[in-house]
Amino acid sequence: MKMLQTFDVNAPIETVWAALIDIERVAPCLPGATITGQDDEGNYQGEFVVKLGPTTANYRGTLKITETDEAARRATLAARGTDKRGQGGASATIINTMEAVDGGTRVTADTDFVITGRLARFGRGGMIEDISNRLLREFAECLQARLAAPAPAADELAPPPPPPPAAEPVGGVSLFASVLLERFQRFMRRTFKRS
Repeated sequence: MKMLQTFDVNAPIETVWAALIDIERVAPCLPGATITGQDDEGNYQGEFVVKLGPTTANYRGTLKITETDEAARRATLAARGTDKRGQGGASATIINTMEAVDGGTRVTADTDFVITGRLARFGRGGMIEDISNRLLREFAECLQARLAAPAPAADELAPPPPPPPAAEPVGGVSLFASVLLERFQRFMRRTFKRS
């Protein structure tokens, strides 16, 4: 399955680039994601917990930046994970590109992914795409807030960063219901435009 998504961040492209290639810095912005370690080959180990309605999946896997082109502001990531209960898995290649727009930065994420197991059934009818769009909005809002936070003054000793919070499962009933509501609203807008 392929998806092309964009989001804007109100920060200079150099700042956004530095943040997005710092996996440990941005991972907490993705709901349900936790980085648990990194090996000598640059692979980040982590977990991703997603709960959609009655279905919960807990993926354990790896994420690695396989290619960066700073001049073109393009980074390629490879992610792979398996459900802890052995009930499916997921793999993805994500190509992030950035461009400066109106004093900020537009990020385009071109994702090619495969999901097997219990969550695969949500791929039918575009549900996975809608959920991904919702998660990307939350990620962009979190990233914006982190980049807008003031840096400590040069003469102040910055306190050590707090430990990352325990990952909360993505969504649950509220995420599932809100995605269904968004789909219904789009359907109604299309229906009224035709009439």
